[in-house]
Amino acid sequence: MIEIKTLASGSNGNCYHVTDGSSPLLLEAGISIREIKRGINFKTHELAGCLITHEHGDHCKSIEDIVRVGIDCYMSEGTIWATEKHGHRIKLIEPKEQFKLGTWTIVPFEVQHDAEEPLGFLLANEAGDKLLYATDTYYLKYKFPGLTHIMIECNYALDILNDNIRTGRVPAVQKKRLLRSHFSLGNVKDFLRANDLSQVKEIHLLHLSDRNSDEERFKREIQELSGKPVYIA
Repeated sequence: MIEIKTLASGSNGNCYHVTDGSSPLLLEAGISIREIKRGINFKTHELAGCLITHEHGDHCKSIEDIVRVGIDCYMSEGTIWATEKHGHRIKLIEPKEQFKLGTWTIVPFEVQHDAEEPLGFLLANEAGDKLLYATDTYYLKYKFPGLTHIMIECNYALDILNDNIRTGRVPAVQKKRLLRSHFSLGNVKDFLRANDLSQVKEIHLLHLSDRNSDEERFKREIQELSGKPVYIA
């Protein structure tokens, strides 16, 4: 059984605690180590590792503090290069090359974002559960059979963004970046339609924009489409 706890989600910081009951993990380190410790009841010694998707500060802010307390951080070569983090606890991983981390088997995969070598992760445990974690991407080119849990970015809705630009609440220049770096509500719907959801137990929507999203609407529309419980991170 997979349990997911959101410590932070959004442009101010991202960090999630995921466990299968045997090997707790951190996904991202985009908040302070103090907040992380408090969020996991100070049980850093139980963590099997930390997965980092890319080098932007809202995802990797506390890497140095994480490794200082004895936790290995796993990231791509491009992210290592961009963060300039080195040491025996910085672990290089390659897209589509699976690795073991405690009771998890993890497959990193490429995503599309304005970063050096961003990744998403497919995590499978020994009980047969499969968790997809994908954030900060405007496109997912893979299908993922047998998913039981989905953690996916739902940053904005295009109609809300366009309305905000029209009324001056959001600068027009922001639209181009969002379209080429973040997953929209429409993208989430397309992804869910393209994948077999028959075994999915829950869907977590991540990294919602403060201005260009609507929590209640996003939750309602994804629940109606998928027929699954939906949680807003």
